[in-house]
Amino acid sequence: MTLGLQLILVVVALTTSFVILRSIRKSSLQIEESFFWLLFSLLLFVFAIFPNLIIFLAELIGFQSPANFVFLIIIFLLIVNQYNLTKKVSENEIKLRNLVQFIALSQSNENSEKTK
Repeated sequence: MTLGLQLILVVVALTTSFVILRSIRKSSLQIEESFFWLLFSLLLFVFAIFPNLIIFLAELIGFQSPANFVFLIIIFLLIVNQYNLTKKVSENEIKLRNLVQFIALSQSNENSEKTK
């Protein structure tokens, strides 16, 4: 792994950690959802600090370049995170629809009782 890639990984890891911790302090991000990003930045930092680990794993799996392995890991983790976010959005949409239906039924019951 080149020194340039190591530096990029360190900068990205530190920047990600800084942004996440700042968002938590400002209460714009829930702590539960920040775990993924903090672990993600920790993983990038470990990759940058121990490039021989990346080289070993890349050769073990059969990658020609350790950089390709790093990018594959990053893309995989982001896809997993995207799936989890999509699942949460779907669950929230179902809850919202149920809540809207409940409110509509409650209001229609109140209106029908007032007309009696």
